Amino acid sequence: MPSPATLHVLHTGYVRDDHVAGTVSLIVDGDARLVVDPGLVPDRQAILGPLREHGVEAASVTHVLLTHHHPDHTVNVGLFPNAEVVDAWARYRDDLWLDHEGDGYRPSPHVRLLATPGHTDLDVTWLVETDGGVIACTHAWWFSDRTPEVDPYAPDQGVLEESRRRILASATVIVPGHGAPFPADPTAPWEDA
Repeated sequence: MPSPATLHVLHTGYVRDDHVAGTVSLIVDGDARLVVDPGLVPDRQAILGPLREHGVEAASVTHVLLTHHHPDHTVNVGLFPNAEVVDAWARYRDDLWLDHEGDGYRPSPHVRLLATPGHTDLDVTWLVETDGGVIACTHAWWFSDRTPEVDPYAPDQGVLEESRRRILASATVIVPGHGAPFPADPTAPWEDA
């Protein structure tokens, strides 16, 4: 069986004043090169520069994985001309709309979709199996300090809380929508993802 995937945060997101940037990650899983949430950043080089530092060119990215459809997580999808885009509904390549099975769908051997509605009704979490444990790329939390506790955009906070429990039961490290990775168990020691 191939080695588990690796995850590299390309850009750590933030929300301050009128500036919003999403956390953008690269997953390397065998021959697959997957970018998660290529949204708003101060400059496109904030994504492309770190991507090249990991030996990946934009044209060689195989998949773009979206946690949800807000522009701060999607606006730079077009940087990856050969990538299949995957969201809660389907897979998209050129003008093809290709359905997938939803919860449990694997775009690569060590990456799995977990349906986690909350921030929006169609949020998903991408679970990445690595040597260090399972990393969850999600917008169930905005920041590394697990704030805001109550998501001001969530259609139903109770649904979000259930999704958070599901993520915490599945992952060892969380990559939030607008912050650096943090341990799922706040008492556990950990190293940067």
